[in-house]
Amino acid sequence: MTAAEHLYTIQLLGMGEDVRILDQVHLPHALEFRDLKTFEEAAEAIAVMRVRGAPLIGATAASGMALAARVDASDEALASAAQVLRDTRPTAVNLGWALDRSMKCMLEVPVEDRVKVAYQEAASVIREDAMANQAIGQHGLNLVKQLSEVKEGKPVNILTHCNAGWLATTHLGTATAPIYLAHREGIPVHVWVDETRPRSQGAALTAWELHREGVPCSVIADNAGGLLIQRGEVDMVITGADRVAANGDVCNKIGTYLKALAAAAAEVPFCVAVPTSTIDADMPGGDDIPIEERDDQEVLTATGLAEDGSVQTVRTAAEGVPGCNPAFDITPAELVTVLVTECGLIKPGHAGDLVSSE
Repeated sequence: MTAAEHLYTIQLLGMGEDVRILDQVHLPHALEFRDLKTFEEAAEAIAVMRVRGAPLIGATAASGMALAARVDASDEALASAAQVLRDTRPTAVNLGWALDRSMKCMLEVPVEDRVKVAYQEAASVIREDAMANQAIGQHGLNLVKQLSEVKEGKPVNILTHCNAGWLATTHLGTATAPIYLAHREGIPVHVWVDETRPRSQGAALTAWELHREGVPCSVIADNAGGLLIQRGEVDMVITGADRVAANGDVCNKIGTYLKALAAAAAEVPFCVAVPTSTIDADMPGGDDIPIEERDDQEVLTATGLAEDGSVQTVRTAAEGVPGCNPAFDITPAELVTVLVTECGLIKPGHAGDLVSSE
C-alpha cells in the first residue's frame, strides 16, 4: 500500500453517522481530519476550501445532503439544505450534479426511508469517483507510455497546474492518476508543479502528495512554465478541470489558459483529465460558465510556515492597494489536445455528446 492510499479525503463513518474529511486548509504543514455533523458544516467546508476539487466537492455535497436528511427529511427541509450547499461555490459543476442526484433519489421514496437512501447515494458518489479515477489513470497511462518510448527511458517531464490529485477526489486524482500509475510501473517521470497562486494549491498540495508517493517533482513559479515549455523541458501538460462545456471549453484554476497557449505554441500536448461528471452538457460554451470571484486578500497576502513553526499570514502587496481575484479561467477547446475520461481519450469537441449519450 502506498503512502497516498493510507489517507482518505472523505469517509462516511457509518449509516446515519458523521462525515469525516481531511481538512485541507492545514496542509502541507499539518495533517488534520474534521468530522462534519450538519449540512451547514459541509457547506462551510466547501466554501472555505477544507475540501476542494470538483469531484471531492460533489462527494461532500452528497454527504451534506445525507447529514441534512438525518435531521429533517421533509421536501422543504431538503430543498433548503440543497440550496445552501449549492450557493457555496458556483463554478464546479459536480456540486450541482451531486445535489440533483441526491435530491432525486430521496424524493422518490417515503420520508422515513430518505436517510438510508441519502447515505447510500453519497457512498455511491464516493465509490464511483474512485472508480473513475482509476480508469482515467489507465487511459492516461497510455499517453505517458508513448512519450516514454520516444524518450528511450529518459524521464517524461509533465507539467501540471493547481491540484487535481487524490486530494481533489476520492482516490488517485484526475491529472495525477496517470502519473501515479506510471510511477508504480517503473516508468521514469518528473513533474513540474506550478505553485498556483494565490492559494498555492500546487506548491502546498500537489507537491505534498507527489512527494509522499515518491514521485520526483519540482515546484516552479507560475510564470516559469512557459519558459520550460519553450525550452523543450516539458513533454506534456496535464490538468484537471472544474467544468467542461459541451463544446469542450475547459474551466480550470486561473492560469491554466496561459499554459495552454504556451503548449500550443510549442506543439506540446495539453491534456485535461476529468470524470464525465465534470462535463456539463447543458453549458454550450466556456463563455457561459460562471467564474467565481474570491476574497482579494488571497492575492494580497501569503500564508506559510514561520521559523518558529507557526503558520502565519503576511501581506505581500503594497498597503492600501486592492486586489482582484478571479479563481478560474477558460481554455478554448481548440487548445486542448485530448480529454482523458473514465470512458477513454476523447476529442474536446465531443464532450457534450459523451455525457448526453449516457
